Amino acid sequence: MHFVHKTYQPGETIAALATPAGEGAIAVIRISGVNAFDVAEKIFSGPVKSYKTHTAHYGKILSKTGETIDAVLLLVMKGPRSYTGEDTVEISCHGGSLVVRRVLERIFEAGANPAQPGEFSLQAYLNGKLDLAQAEAVQQLIASKSEIALENAEKQLSGDLSKKIGGFQKKLTEVAAILEAWVDFPEEGLEFAAFDELIAILRGTNAKMENLAETFHEGKMLHEGLSLCLLGTPNVGKSSLMNALLGKERAIVTEIAGTTRDVLEEDLRLSGLHFRLVDTAGVRETTELVEQEGIRRTKQAMTEADLILLLLDASRPLEKEDRDLLDTVPKERTIVVWNKIDLNRPKENIDGVLISARERTGLDQLRAAIDRFIWRSGPPSKDEVVITKLRHKQALQQAILSLQLVIEGLERRISAEFVASDMRNALNELGTIIGTNVTEDILTSIFSQFCLGK
Repeated sequence: MHFVHKTYQPGETIAALATPAGEGAIAVIRISGVNAFDVAEKIFSGPVKSYKTHTAHYGKILSKTGETIDAVLLLVMKGPRSYTGEDTVEISCHGGSLVVRRVLERIFEAGANPAQPGEFSLQAYLNGKLDLAQAEAVQQLIASKSEIALENAEKQLSGDLSKKIGGFQKKLTEVAAILEAWVDFPEEGLEFAAFDELIAILRGTNAKMENLAETFHEGKMLHEGLSLCLLGTPNVGKSSLMNALLGKERAIVTEIAGTTRDVLEEDLRLSGLHFRLVDTAGVRETTELVEQEGIRRTKQAMTEADLILLLLDASRPLEKEDRDLLDTVPKERTIVVWNKIDLNRPKENIDGVLISARERTGLDQLRAAIDRFIWRSGPPSKDEVVITKLRHKQALQQAILSLQLVIEGLERRISAEFVASDMRNALNELGTIIGTNVTEDILTSIFSQFCLGK
């Protein structure tokens, strides 16, 4: 079921658990809104409304009848100096699920409404504490599965992407002002030199926008990670390689062909990225029903994988099933790996990486080959801004298309109204990235993906 935000009311006070649900030493409950301090004072043993901002106070959460629910630490933050930009109270209570439920029930009883997923960040966006790209970075920061993804999310949260988009907007707005004046005062016209100058400015901006859009390939890998599929015929050493890459005995390894009957998955860190490592059943002709299903799943995993390691047995000649796989795998996302070189060296004239999964040799060369595949132009530098959201890429592409129409219009000296309209479209698309031009549907789509309490 998809969550849909109700329209946010600035006067509303909301509350939710801000730490993960479950048992723990402490849990943090957040209350935010114009009545946050009133709500807190009704349930806390101290005079909350008299506390100075950004101070912490020990006390008790009390029931309506004055009974103690829990001993807590209460933090007061007066707006706009808070995450949401509104008056905020954070309560650190004991982390038992029953305690948390009772404290939340008391907060709702005192007048707060349950927060919806992402509603605190939505408050922060609507109150100007974050732009939309920064708000999205909050969720990416939480979901980061690798150091490089975390660093990129932190850069976006600090405003690097927003500054980049803002720079594009500034250049285009300057040109748009000239075009709008041309529409309002057509008799004035534009000098030919002015046309050439405007076209040069727009071409330069367009090139920078295209460069940013092209970073989505790297950005998507940073944010979502990659699936890495181990493929091959039975007994070529797929499970042994999985164990070697993971550094633990995750898959069962035997001399019996067809030991792996199902798809095994495990998280893996390689090249600074998060991978979903997939070990598959060996591909061969078989009449055994369970093994047939395993092979069907193998072929599905091969189709869906971002990168395939096709394992071949260096200790024996290639068989028909090996050659069939070599012919059918997508070459553009496959690395050929010759395993069992401790037993023999491959005699076939086929390029590939030489390893022994059992002896743990050649793994550095394999990791280097994976590195080269992933970072075709090298990993992004620490100063480089990359886009990680499909929404941003699509908005950039639409802005680029509109901007190219502007350039073509100026070159062909077409009517000013059409050129100015295309420029407005380009600016509108850029605005959707940082939130200066967004609809309720866009906000719903973005914030409904957030975790509860953020």
